[in-house]
Amino acid sequence: MSANTRVTTSDGIVDGKPVGDLLTWRGIPYAAPPVGPLRLRAPQPVQPWDGVRDATEWGNASVQHKRGTMLSIGKYQPSSEDCLTLNVLAPSRPSEGPRPVMVFIHGGAYTLGTSATPLYGGGSLVRRSLQDSDGIIYVSINYRLGALGYLDLTQFSTSARKFESNLGLRDQVAALEWVQRNIGQFGGDPENVTIFGESAGGNAVTTLLATPAAKGLFRSAIAESSAPGLVATQERATGWAQEFVGFLGDGGNVAETLEQADVAQLGRAGHKLAYTVLDRTPGLHPFGPVVDGDYVPKNPLDAYQDGTHRVPLIIGTNSREGTLFPKVLDALPTNPERIDTLFALTDPTAKDVVTEAYPGYPNASSAIDIGGDFTFWKPSLEVAESHSRRAPTYSYRFDFAPRVMKWLGLDATHGFELFAVFGISETAFGKIMTIPGGRRAFAEVTENVQSQWLHFARTGQPLPTWPRYDEQTRETMVFDSRTRVQRDPRRDRRLAWEGYRGYASQRTEASSI
Repeated sequence: MSANTRVTTSDGIVDGKPVGDLLTWRGIPYAAPPVGPLRLRAPQPVQPWDGVRDATEWGNASVQHKRGTMLSIGKYQPSSEDCLTLNVLAPSRPSEGPRPVMVFIHGGAYTLGTSATPLYGGGSLVRRSLQDSDGIIYVSINYRLGALGYLDLTQFSTSARKFESNLGLRDQVAALEWVQRNIGQFGGDPENVTIFGESAGGNAVTTLLATPAAKGLFRSAIAESSAPGLVATQERATGWAQEFVGFLGDGGNVAETLEQADVAQLGRAGHKLAYTVLDRTPGLHPFGPVVDGDYVPKNPLDAYQDGTHRVPLIIGTNSREGTLFPKVLDALPTNPERIDTLFALTDPTAKDVVTEAYPGYPNASSAIDIGGDFTFWKPSLEVAESHSRRAPTYSYRFDFAPRVMKWLGLDATHGFELFAVFGISETAFGKIMTIPGGRRAFAEVTENVQSQWLHFARTGQPLPTWPRYDEQTRETMVFDSRTRVQRDPRRDRRLAWEGYRGYASQRTEASSI
């Protein structure tokens, strides 16, 4: 290995590898493996190692369905409970000083996903950062998913076996603490860390902003297609945990069963729970942070009213978030039957007001847009409104979609902005997507998004072309073939949703993925 790939961390020496003009380190543990007696416990310190640890291969993905670990056609990443690792990507050329750090948190409904997904590689973003600065350091993390990371099983603790809450969230904090301790050794600046994430990763960002333990661990944040309401009350989380144990079959000793059940059993029980909850209460998802009164003292949507970590924030959604879900992951209220149930269980008086803002309802297209807006856009607006009163806030909407996306009926759907953030337009896949035309527009949108994200990471604010968001003007950056600033976009929809509070006015449960 090249000498400059060998780095001394607080836990031991790691050795990565060069990849072209970049250096990469993979599979670095940031916490002890949460296995055996550490299952369902808060992350514990890494056991330091002697010698040099190889850091050239991805660590394990978190336990999940196989489809979430696909790296390429027919190739899947191994998954295991031993999954608390992170990866670092840095320019190989020296810099004049410490580089800004961007920490990415992957999405996947808190049940799927891995930092090894090729889309999240980060190479394009790091190389783009070298065009007008010394570059950035890119970090991506794995964290516990599903029942092992996002189901509150604390009620089943015993004197001999303790279980803790918000484990996936605690993992993310532990990873950020590792960054504070160690990123300087990789050339990064621990005082200039930006967290960013999409979907469940976006929810992680908006939740970390309201998590006391995360204070001081990052300087700025970017929430892409967050579902800020994917945070459950203690009462509902308690009921879900009881249902889960029922599906699991406790054998008379719940704590023992939770400790000894194999991951396949846990996965089957979690799958049953997810679809039971969706059928009964459209728009809810049982896996996510919980307001436990301790680690998460209050629901983030409420915490934003009182003031969270006052760091600069970029937050936004895509034009048609909901179109992906009926085709890939049927987990939103995106059909009239579920929407009827949703309003019947929450606020029946709001149904006519909201649906009238979507012309053509109850046709399929309008129903899909209602489900996407309910889950992602409406609560993200709430965050932007509240946070903007106390800290610099910047709102965006991603509208760009090449012809193939429109032909597929997806348009600018959930997750598609990641193709711009991570620079997919010049890859073979990106070129295939623009065979009918639009390659230049795709490249321009990518340039616009990357330049804004990187300038924000360096300085705490985007480029001067992007004004701050406030409740008077509601200026929003719209990324499209013609990127522009728009005042109060989709005002009619915003006003229609105004005042809607979700399930029995419990804002904590008003969203899903």
